[in-house]
Amino acid sequence: MDRKQNDMTPHDAAEALRWLSEMGADEIIGEDPVNRLVAPAAKPAPAAARAAPAPAAAPVVVVPGQSAAAFGSLQEIETALAGFDACPLKKTATSLCYADGNPEARVMLIGEAPGRDEDIQGKPFVGRSGQLLDRMLAAVGLSRTAQDRESAVFITNVIFWRPPGNRTPTDAETQMCLPFLIRTIELQKPDVIVCLGATPAQRLTGRTDGILKLRGKWVTANVSGRNIPLLPTLHPAYLLRQPAQKRLAWRDMLSLRQMLDAH
Repeated sequence: MDRKQNDMTPHDAAEALRWLSEMGADEIIGEDPVNRLVAPAAKPAPAAARAAPAPAAAPVVVVPGQSAAAFGSLQEIETALAGFDACPLKKTATSLCYADGNPEARVMLIGEAPGRDEDIQGKPFVGRSGQLLDRMLAAVGLSRTAQDRESAVFITNVIFWRPPGNRTPTDAETQMCLPFLIRTIELQKPDVIVCLGATPAQRLTGRTDGILKLRGKWVTANVSGRNIPLLPTLHPAYLLRQPAQKRLAWRDMLSLRQMLDAH
C-alpha cells in the first residue's frame, strides 16, 4: 500500500519527538481538548458515601514571606513545598525538585531552576549539566555524596519546579519561591554560597550585572543578619554550550578551594 503524501518517515517522527521534548512538551496528552478553566462535572457519589460522607482534609496553605520563617527543618520546608499550590509552575511540572547533597555541608550551591532530567528525578543537577558539575566539584575535593562536612556540598535552586520549555523564570515566580530559599539558607547555615548562574547571584546580592561580569568575584550575602561569602560562577549548562569558558569556571573552583582552606 502506498504511503500517504503527508505521512512521516520513522526518522522524521523521531526528530519531531526530539524537538518537542527539547521545547518542554514531554508529556503525553489526550486526543480531546480539555478546558482547564471550567470545573469538571461532579460524579454522583455512591450511596454509602452519601450516607456517611468522609470529612474533608484540610488544605495545606503556605503564605510566602509569612509562613516560611516558621519552618524548623529542611524536611518541613520540603513538605510545605509539596503542598504549595500558589506557584503556577507546579501545575506544569512533573516533580518538586527541592535539594540534594549533605545538609551539614559547608558549601551551598544554588542554581536557577530544574531542567527536564531534574523534573523527572525530583533532584537538582542530575542531567548533563549536573554530571559536569559533579566533575567540577570532584576536581577540588568536593562531592554531593560526601558524608563529612568539609568535603560535602548541599545543592538547591531558586525555583523548585521546572519552567515549561526550560524558559527563564519570571520575577513573580522567583519572588514566590525566594522566602523558601532564604529559610533554607538560614537552616542549612553554609559557610560559603556558590551561585550557579546570574539568577541566584542577582537575587541574593541585589545586583543586576550579567554573570560574566559577576563571576569570580567574592561578595557578601546578608541573610537574616548573617554575612555569608558568596561566589557567582558560570552555570554548567552554559559551559556545555560554551566549552571554551570552562577555564573561567576552573578559576572559580580554585578560588572556592582557597576560600575553604583559609577558613
